[in-house]
Amino acid sequence: MGDADLNKDRLELALEAAGLDLWENDLITGEVTLKASKTFVELGFSEEEIASDLQGIYGLFHPDDLGKVKKAVDDHLSGRMPQYRCEFRLRSKSGEWVWYANYGRIMDGKSSTPGKRLIGVTFNIDDRKRREGEIEQINRQLTEQNALLQQLNAALALLAANDSLTGLSNRRTLMELGVNECRRAQRFGHPLSVLVVDIDLFKAVNDDWGHLAGDRVICAVAQACRARTRQGVDTVARYGGEEFVLVLPETDTAEALRLAESLRDAVAALQVVVNDTGGTARVTVSIGVATLHLGDERSFEDLVNQADKALYQAKETGRNNVQCCAAR
Repeated sequence: MGDADLNKDRLELALEAAGLDLWENDLITGEVTLKASKTFVELGFSEEEIASDLQGIYGLFHPDDLGKVKKAVDDHLSGRMPQYRCEFRLRSKSGEWVWYANYGRIMDGKSSTPGKRLIGVTFNIDDRKRREGEIEQINRQLTEQNALLQQLNAALALLAANDSLTGLSNRRTLMELGVNECRRAQRFGHPLSVLVVDIDLFKAVNDDWGHLAGDRVICAVAQACRARTRQGVDTVARYGGEEFVLVLPETDTAEALRLAESLRDAVAALQVVVNDTGGTARVTVSIGVATLHLGDERSFEDLVNQADKALYQAKETGRNNVQCCAAR
């Protein structure tokens, strides 16, 4: 056996051990001068069925991969890339798509003459790609599950922070936000006003119309409160059964009283539909107002208590009115 044959046998052994299939294309004629026979046999084709020209081989590529294969070849032939590398799917005889990779280079070229042979190897990467696909699917599922978990957490946080009937902040959220607003007002010397609003004679609504009607009245008053406050600035909370608290940053006593009177008038004008037959209920509210001014060191809880005392004054003076207990 000559050296050339021995080297050829060694090359074939090395390629076989590495799972590589050698191929060669004539760049001048377009002829496939050395077929990747093992690859096509692996795909289920007989020797007679293996394409003998480049266009025939291209017919086995997945339509989504053909463009990138041709671009990878062109990038190498044009000199933009030092070698040809690409991953793609080939159609087996049974119709399944199998992942392969190519690596090749132009050979026989001299400094002044482009090479005429493109030589490379093909190797099966289907297992790796399928694992990557499984990992990608797992990651996608994890991403979707994390997104769902975040949505659920956000929903739970909303439920924990808001009153389920009206959608307003609940009492716990009110106290947390109120403490922060009180500290901010004291730090920057801004006024802070609090309104405590209570529906007058609410028990009569439940007695006359039922608790479902009472819920509708509460929601209507809650909407009236929300409509007269600044979104993202003020806080409106359901403080008790039929009682609400409005926290108004950078709002002095005069402004708070104007808002309170506007709210009182709006509620008095409401005609709340309380049943399916068109029955309506009308209610009024009493409102207490308290304001924190520059230099006032009262806590938020103290401020709410002052507004609550003013509310009781409003109740004692006939209801459907506004009373104020302003800080000095």
